[in-house]
Amino acid sequence: MQNLLDPAILFFMVGIFAGACKSNLEVPPPIAKFLSLYLLMALGLKGGFALAKSGLTDTAVIALSAAVLMAFIVPILGYMFLRKRVARYDAAAVAAAYGSVSAVTFVTAMQVLEASKLPYGGYMAVAMVLMESPAIIMAVLLANMLRHQHGISSAPAAENAKNSLSLAKILKESFTDGAHFLLLGSMAVGVISGEAGKAMMLPFTGDLFKGMLAFFLLDMGLMVARNFAAARRASPVLIAYASLGPVVHASVALGLALLLKLGAGDAALLMILSASASYIVVPAVLRYAIPEANPSIYFGLSLGITFPLNIMLGIPLYVYVAGRVLT
Repeated sequence: MQNLLDPAILFFMVGIFAGACKSNLEVPPPIAKFLSLYLLMALGLKGGFALAKSGLTDTAVIALSAAVLMAFIVPILGYMFLRKRVARYDAAAVAAAYGSVSAVTFVTAMQVLEASKLPYGGYMAVAMVLMESPAIIMAVLLANMLRHQHGISSAPAAENAKNSLSLAKILKESFTDGAHFLLLGSMAVGVISGEAGKAMMLPFTGDLFKGMLAFFLLDMGLMVARNFAAARRASPVLIAYASLGPVVHASVALGLALLLKLGAGDAALLMILSASASYIVVPAVLRYAIPEANPSIYFGLSLGITFPLNIMLGIPLYVYVAGRVLT
């Protein structure tokens, strides 16, 4: 309940309510883009400062390995569940969106952990980056397999070469996305500058952060309201997956955290990352990688259902469970 009283979450609800009421309230796209870049830069700096203090320990390597493993497990589970219930191209696209991660969900989770006094490693920001691409790669490979099953394998060699180049381009875009570059670059700055840099950047990464996050979540609330109708039109199976699938993914992550003896904060972030879904990078890539899939399905589900459920209910639940089980 305390999470729902957080000003940032309340502004998120204001955005949803404004969108539902057809208000003309809007955050201009350039400002929304700036807010997104600010949050990524601040997140990278925070992670870098923490890494500079702790170093890349065995615990960090284990946590990062767990994150990569979950990045493969989640899309596999999603595709296996959906492939006989919806069109297979849609199943691959939805599995990719849910196998990837939401940076805004992660940033919000960090705020909840800090308010709960639950420590976590700065390397978990690296985990977020590592979890972005495996699901995209798997979805592209699945889509190519489906095309071959439908007779595209008989296409001329030149066309196959074109498809191969297209795949290479898609993978390059997923690894060189500007958001990733900014996040990793900011983290490198944080590691290099250390405690002195942390002191200099404190107004930027500390005092301003909460207000900027609230402003950004207001815009996200407006986006959720705009995309809720598309999510509501999805089949009951997809709506159920968007609502309950993340809980299953978080439960698998919790089991892995217990097996690897991760700390409560790291486990909570691993659960939250595993339960989140991408609505920015992955949909942008899938639009070209799997044109056979319906964008309104994977984008509408991740943004219209899973994102608000995670922000309002999932994050506090996963933080509470991780704290009780692993503390």
